Amino acid sequence: MNSERKPRRFSPRSLELPVIQAPMAGGPSTPELAVAVSAGGGLGFLAAGYKTADAMRADIDAVREHTGAPFGVNLFVPQPSVITPDALQRYAASLAPDAERFGVELGDPRHDDDGWDRKLEVLLDLAPAVVSFTFDFPGADVVDSLKKRGVYVMATVTGRDEALQALTRGADALCVQGPEAGGHRGTFDAAGAPPEVPLHGILEELSDLDVPLVAAGGITTANETRAALSIGAAAVQAGTAFLRAGEAGTKPAHRAALASPEHFTTTAVTRAFSGRNARGLYNAFMRRHDADAPYGYPEIHHLTTPLRAAASAAGDPEGLNLWAGINYRTTTAGPAASILRSLAP
Repeated sequence: MNSERKPRRFSPRSLELPVIQAPMAGGPSTPELAVAVSAGGGLGFLAAGYKTADAMRADIDAVREHTGAPFGVNLFVPQPSVITPDALQRYAASLAPDAERFGVELGDPRHDDDGWDRKLEVLLDLAPAVVSFTFDFPGADVVDSLKKRGVYVMATVTGRDEALQALTRGADALCVQGPEAGGHRGTFDAAGAPPEVPLHGILEELSDLDVPLVAAGGITTANETRAALSIGAAAVQAGTAFLRAGEAGTKPAHRAALASPEHFTTTAVTRAFSGRNARGLYNAFMRRHDADAPYGYPEIHHLTTPLRAAASAAGDPEGLNLWAGINYRTTTAGPAASILRSLAP
């Protein structure tokens, strides 16, 4: 008789340190960052958004080369297009002066599914310890197939209705994202204003659910971790706190902006860069385009990609999406392991 046991599936309650490094698409999340956090007792995460399936596979292999600790991979769930051709044309006209200033052409405003099917194939093949989803939650068939491979499946939710939908489809845990969070808000509705209930309020609304809750939004210090745990969170998820880590792939202009609170004095929610609500440091691009930016992800994301690339190459933070949560002023630069310990309760 084969006495070999299957490894136990991951649980947030099994972490040595109840801290999860948020998946941050577009560069900040790297294999090196995930390795440092997972090896340090937290849960590191890879962001598969905007990457090909092959690039995601390479990232997973890179993490496994350096640690046997659990880590996660995050996918964006594709949704139907919500933008009209007229709205897209109007916004492209609004962006034309920016393109002229940088000497680039606007991107192809295509609608795509971010390589969804191929990425699922890779995840089913490689079976990382955790897979999380943002911008919706897949059907029960996808969730069940991942669970059969031993994967722990998490949903990103911003309110009770989303939480109940995710649980009905088989979510093991809920990453509860408050409006304090930096980067994209994970609302299921691609063309609606996200809830403004603070993180702690959402946690209290979901406290009756028999499932681990991971608190996300404004977590940059141990005090904020303790506060979230005290009202029922099993762990916290921190993204902005790790943007200045040495292992992060954060752009130099973004790093400098985070360290310049005298220049960037506040954050705001914008659709101007991607067509979806996201919080970042309030800069000139947002001032110019917040008023006319339509809902329209991923078309707007693709449309503005050359502008953001040009701003990055020029070291111009006023043209970049400087994603950051409300407590960005308390972030520090240093090794990810040190930042991880500073978040521990």
